[in-house]
Amino acid sequence: MYAKNTFKNKTALVTGGRSGIGYAIAKDLLKLGAKVIIASRKEAPLKKAAEELSEFGTCDYKTCDIRKTDEIKTLAEHIQEKHNRLDILINNAGGQFPSPAAMISENGWAAVINNNLNGTFYMSQQMAKSFFIPQSEGVIVNIIANMLRGFPGMAHTGAARAGVDNLTKTLAQEWAEYNIRINAVAPGTIASSGLETYPKPMKAFFGAIAEANLMKRLGTPEDVSNSVLFYASPLSSYISGTTLYVDGLEHLANDRMGLYNNLKSFL
Repeated sequence: MYAKNTFKNKTALVTGGRSGIGYAIAKDLLKLGAKVIIASRKEAPLKKAAEELSEFGTCDYKTCDIRKTDEIKTLAEHIQEKHNRLDILINNAGGQFPSPAAMISENGWAAVINNNLNGTFYMSQQMAKSFFIPQSEGVIVNIIANMLRGFPGMAHTGAARAGVDNLTKTLAQEWAEYNIRINAVAPGTIASSGLETYPKPMKAFFGAIAEANLMKRLGTPEDVSNSVLFYASPLSSYISGTTLYVDGLEHLANDRMGLYNNLKSFL
């Protein structure tokens, strides 16, 4: 679908690019000609991922905690010094844990909101000020989640991702004058490395989700990456401020109480 030089002479930053969805996005951008910088908090796995990804093109890496504005500024300075520009920002980094709302601690709530909502804003603001606004050009793609009908069992990330959904619409309007396009991709349940972090009862639940899905499967990181490539490419040059659900109809048809009820059964 995409020409091999779709992203030739483009530099892209993928946060959370060392594994899962972020890794798949970085790999596909590289294969289509982009220079890619991946960022996450832990240097050892980040360096390993960058070495693997270098098979497909020029891949750089820099540690960064998206919750810390000083580290984001240092990342921007690194990109400026080494690459001289940034064309595409993929806000993929984030984190959450399943829990009934009544059991989420103050620290747990704050951590997820700070990571998924605040970190996305801090990163977008810094890269816009450092690159996109001065260049009068840039693309941002935010990775959120299926929270259209609420997110029972993950109230913290549902609230954060809904905030990013609105932030996408707001920044798209404010920054349109600078020729910056901003869109979001909302994955459903994706069979990625992130699922391995969940306990066994939760893994069994994900199998039930696949069976209940109208397309009879979970999504893949490549499903998400394909949508991100569209938003990042000139093929979507007249699209901004939108959210694309990549979830096999989960946002319309699945049981939103399933996760919550599953958690209650073994907590």
